Amino acid sequence: MINFIIWLILGGILGWLASIIMRTDGQQGILLNVVVGIVGAMLAGFLLSPLFGEGTINSNNFSLSGLLISLVGAIILLGIVNLFRRGSVR
Repeated sequence: MINFIIWLILGGILGWLASIIMRTDGQQGILLNVVVGIVGAMLAGFLLSPLFGEGTINSNNFSLSGLLISLVGAIILLGIVNLFRRGSVR
């Protein structure tokens, strides 16, 4: 149960950091930050984990490398969402 709570908190923090980096922080609330962090970590688990040999927060890897890979996944997810929202890259 404690891993689930940590997973939600870290997902929210990573989603929030990714939204600050991608400058979408004003457009999303706490719930969307958690979703972006968790789904971004899942995306990173498919794309980046095999390349680096590290897990993400979704695989209960709360190390620095796991957090960074999850953050990059959240940034990629927000980039994809922005692409579809705007129709082009700015």
